[in-house]
Amino acid sequence: MSNWEYHVAQGVSYFRCNLLAGFSHAFFTRDCTDYSLSELTQCLSLEAKPYRTKQVHGKIIVSPSEMPLENTKLVDGDGLCSDGEKQALWVASADCTPILIADVRRGKVGAVHAGWRGTALSILPSAIAHFLSHGSQLSDLRVALGPAISGEVYQVSEDVAIDVGKSLFPDRSSTEILEQLWQVQPSPLFPDTQGGKVRLDVRRVNYLQLQNMGFHPEQIAVSPHCTYQQPEHFFSYRRSREKAVQWSGIISNA
Repeated sequence: MSNWEYHVAQGVSYFRCNLLAGFSHAFFTRDCTDYSLSELTQCLSLEAKPYRTKQVHGKIIVSPSEMPLENTKLVDGDGLCSDGEKQALWVASADCTPILIADVRRGKVGAVHAGWRGTALSILPSAIAHFLSHGSQLSDLRVALGPAISGEVYQVSEDVAIDVGKSLFPDRSSTEILEQLWQVQPSPLFPDTQGGKVRLDVRRVNYLQLQNMGFHPEQIAVSPHCTYQQPEHFFSYRRSREKAVQWSGIISNA
């Protein structure tokens, strides 16, 4: 089981995951909202250059070499995969899942923003496919699913759950998808008292997507932290309707 450690350094607080040991990375908390990405990058490395995208809840994967040289105009995308050394890849989130990826053999990294829409579109499998098409071996990849809203408090419509479930059971009917989601153990669904609603664990669905691709449990870490239930550490749009985010990032070694 992977450990998640809380750190405070240089006046900022963040969580680290030991599955990504050997890679400078952080899942920053709400305390860092006034810091620029350049400043947050310097907390991890004085040499790295930060990269981010305009997140659109899609499945577009981009690399730094595809971005404008000055990185002033943000390109659309919800996933980044490194293609050089000392690249700091960043994603913003409030309740969506920030996902950091590392290739422990080649030193490449990735960062993914996975809300329910991106998860329904298989944004994480798309990022993994990018790694594999650029020379990575699946057995060398490590994936950390960061702080996000927990399933037991994330109410969605059954239609949303079905849309997300299609990423796991693409050939099933809507009724069959719901049945299959309930049957998975542990299930990504929780009951809700309101008709036509369920509670959805988006992180669990991303885990199952990785499992379907052939990942072993020891290659995946899931944060125990909930953005909705831990206001002392995290912003949560579902909790406060406030448009504020925390940043998660990782730096490539090669």
